[in-house]
Amino acid sequence: MENTKGISRARFLAGAAAAGLAGAVALPAGQAAAASREQRHRGLKHRGVVYTVGAGETPGTAWSAARMRRDIRVIRDELHADTVDVTGDGVDRLTVTAAEAAERGLHIWLQPTLGDIPEKEILDSIAECGRFAERLRRHGASVDFSVGCEFWLFVPGIIPGETVLDRVENLQNGTVDMAAMQRRLARFTAKAAAVGRSVFHGHLSYAAAQDETFEPVDWSLFDIIGIDYYSYFRDPSDYVRELRRHLRWGKPLAITEFGTCAYVGAPETAGMGWNIVDYTKEPHEIKGDPVRSERTQAAYLMDLLDVFESMNLYAAMAFEFITPDAPHRPDNPRYDLDLASYAITKPIPTTPWHWEPKEAFHALADRYAGCR
Repeated sequence: MENTKGISRARFLAGAAAAGLAGAVALPAGQAAAASREQRHRGLKHRGVVYTVGAGETPGTAWSAARMRRDIRVIRDELHADTVDVTGDGVDRLTVTAAEAAERGLHIWLQPTLGDIPEKEILDSIAECGRFAERLRRHGASVDFSVGCEFWLFVPGIIPGETVLDRVENLQNGTVDMAAMQRRLARFTAKAAAVGRSVFHGHLSYAAAQDETFEPVDWSLFDIIGIDYYSYFRDPSDYVRELRRHLRWGKPLAITEFGTCAYVGAPETAGMGWNIVDYTKEPHEIKGDPVRSERTQAAYLMDLLDVFESMNLYAAMAFEFITPDAPHRPDNPRYDLDLASYAITKPIPTTPWHWEPKEAFHALADRYAGCR
């Protein structure tokens, strides 16, 4: 089943940012202390990257099986990741990508993420992807299955509004009954977990927002706790303090997303770094005069990995490998949408387009290679 109504993760984050829900309060700039090499080797069990399989917003950036296969090879052989988080919409795209990753010997975190379609279609997609994940598992692949991502905004009916943007507007207007929303969220999460359990017999998970007061999850339904994490602190002990709350369930903790954009000050925005794009204009353009800094993005990723390694977490997947619809235009900064991208590669708008690695790609590759 193909879903053509899904939205990109980037657009979702923008909506969450507008509602004041993404990330934590920014603190002054700083860099976490590096963990020792001994800690890194005994730290994370799985180190990877998020690979989104959306349809693409234009014909030029449409999903391509050939490009996906090249990217998966790069993720294994050049990024040196052992894990790929296959996410997005479109069961066909999700399953063929997961199969390619399995063939390449990667650990798979398979996570359908659909928005603005009826609840039944979302549950059907979870079932289809879960059945495929189970087939991969039975054939010897290393695979975890996540039933979805932050249902409170993606799934219609939990927050009033036909679309994500409608639901964001309702949040902004303060018209949402939060207690009722959380009850609806809990009911749907339980349904999704039950569907996942019925078809997949490996480790089951879900990717939740990091703010437990907003999105409380009954983690007894899952085997692995998944958190999308975009906090920023000066002191690394504050990351540990915040993340330790998620360990009280006595279950493995996976960081299902972490990252920032490539400009000065982006980490301090705590998940809202890409909110520098004015989407009311055509073509979209960058607001203000942010200073591009790939080093800033790379340093933030390394700081968080140091923390995750020191805590011996189950997995961490950097968000994300590529954002095709955020082209890098170095000669025209006003339209350099890659400034607002969390990707570790930058799309170059040639014909056909291609990507080039950012400093974050090289930093991750060095770290991941050293941990193999």
